[in-house]
Amino acid sequence: MTVPFAAAALPEKAPKPLKIGYALGLTKVSAEQMKYAKSVGIDYVEISFGGLIDGNRNFKVSDEEMTALMHKAKKAADDAGIQVWSIHMPFGKRIDLSMTDETERQQVVALHRKVLGYCKILQPQIILFHPSYYLGLNEREARKKQLVKSATELNKTVRSMNATMVIENMLGPELLVDAERERPLCRTVDETMEIMNRLPKSIYAAVDMNHIKNPENLIRALGKRLKSVHIADGTGEAENHYFPCSGQGNNNWTEILAALHEARYTGPFLYESAFEDARDLKACYESLYSTFVEEKQL
Repeated sequence: MTVPFAAAALPEKAPKPLKIGYALGLTKVSAEQMKYAKSVGIDYVEISFGGLIDGNRNFKVSDEEMTALMHKAKKAADDAGIQVWSIHMPFGKRIDLSMTDETERQQVVALHRKVLGYCKILQPQIILFHPSYYLGLNEREARKKQLVKSATELNKTVRSMNATMVIENMLGPELLVDAERERPLCRTVDETMEIMNRLPKSIYAAVDMNHIKNPENLIRALGKRLKSVHIADGTGEAENHYFPCSGQGNNNWTEILAALHEARYTGPFLYESAFEDARDLKACYESLYSTFVEEKQL
């Protein structure tokens, strides 16, 4: 890993470096964790609900406990000077915005509205949704229509929170997972753009660098429609979530950073990847950024 750059030494043409963020489960957001994160250069956090909602759309904790967790997380972040950038909404086989059974779809939307009610406490800027879970065979068009319906309905709630809704691209190296299932929606650049063009313009996109080969192509296609990222390295073939500076994965980070600059992306460089110590996150980005500036001769 290269020595972190000094801002004063950057070339005049170089884009302003991005702030650093990382993803964390709600129950792990503590005062100690946030204070340490801030001390090592992290300014933003994305909060998820892993382990708090089961596969049948039931909360594992009471309303009072959920509310207390939200207040605790918000205070811990505020006291440390860390902003809640985004919320990663729950997802799963039965937590799928694209379900074709209308009663089931409405129940999924209702669950998300309940989660968003709690999330108001955190005052996030971005609310991130998965477009779908795995699909049955030959039902993509019906699923797209249901996704658009659900997203349009939930966007009203998101906007009432002064937040922005984003849809994340999903892993999909080939259409079929097995003989009975297709990959989730938003599995390719073309499909992601098709779906985005069917959604209200006030709904944006998030790019997960681990979910697609050559993520820079999707970033460039989205342009200003890109509002958030998940940073991880991978092969585009599996949920690798490699740390970008680990030497694993096939991503071209110079091209990714160039694409982010072209798209005028100003959100955080938000990691959703394996790492040993949070102090490695900023150093890794600075290494990638320095290489980008040098290779692009900015």
